[in-house]
Amino acid sequence: MHELILHHYPTSPFAEKARLMLGFKQLSWRSVMIPPVMPKPDLTALTGGYRKTPVLQIGADIYCDTALIARRLEAEKATPALFPEGQEFNVGLLSQWADSVLFQHVVALVFQPESMALRFAKVPPEFAKAFAADRSALFSGGSATRLPLEQAKHQWPALMGALQYQLRREQGDFLFGEPSHADFSVAHCLWFLRGTPVTSPLVDDYPEVAAWLARVLGFGHGSLSEMSSEQAIAVAREATPAALPDEAFVDPNGFAAGQAVSIAAVDYGVDPVRGELLHAGRDELILRREDERAGIVHVHFPRLGFRIEAR
Repeated sequence: MHELILHHYPTSPFAEKARLMLGFKQLSWRSVMIPPVMPKPDLTALTGGYRKTPVLQIGADIYCDTALIARRLEAEKATPALFPEGQEFNVGLLSQWADSVLFQHVVALVFQPESMALRFAKVPPEFAKAFAADRSALFSGGSATRLPLEQAKHQWPALMGALQYQLRREQGDFLFGEPSHADFSVAHCLWFLRGTPVTSPLVDDYPEVAAWLARVLGFGHGSLSEMSSEQAIAVAREATPAALPDEAFVDPNGFAAGQAVSIAAVDYGVDPVRGELLHAGRDELILRREDERAGIVHVHFPRLGFRIEAR
């Protein structure tokens, strides 16, 4: 059995979501640090061009997007459940809302000048400039749009009020009573806001939400040990990808198994990954690709939020 390897960097909000899910599951994992900005040659040797953070590696299988990473961790260890029985649809829907609508507001709030000045106060000016250019490229060409700061501020009380209402109506300590993927999807957004005194009041001014966030962050990050990116590539090169899911190949647009395609996110970070389409299931797409350093790998994507194009 191969180790869980997370490719991430400390300040990434979606990486924090993955780290918290690993902690919730009480899993052991290997930590590979990646650059926060492009180029990321060791990561893209595994993904084929997908550049978002984080990426989960298990042997020669590479999992992109935290929605799919959550599903893979659920398969790795069923309990405690990220998708409690009877709440699967509600949990998935709220998670999708948090990763899109809520995160869009958080990005506008975090990237306001006063907040960014504090975040980059101790880094060289060249890095701050490179970061700004990288994030501009990241959001270029996709469907995601930058929400105006004034609109994000205007709508924030309504979003937090909805969270407070949800917490009040549940009998447990979490959004659906017991912990779920929805808690981690919302929590990583608010964790990001807590990064500077400029934006932390947007969380701390709502005591019930702040207390809930403390409970979610209390799950920690599990048991981790460091691994170099070169070691992770060697793991992929020496491994054989796992067997394909025992599920019918279904594609409503006529793509077929074995076809040369590219898969890309539709919102942002839309860099295409090219390869051979092996599997199109209800929730998951799998692409086979070969890299001169990593060997043959299977790159996994969620169906939601990604598109396939013929090469």
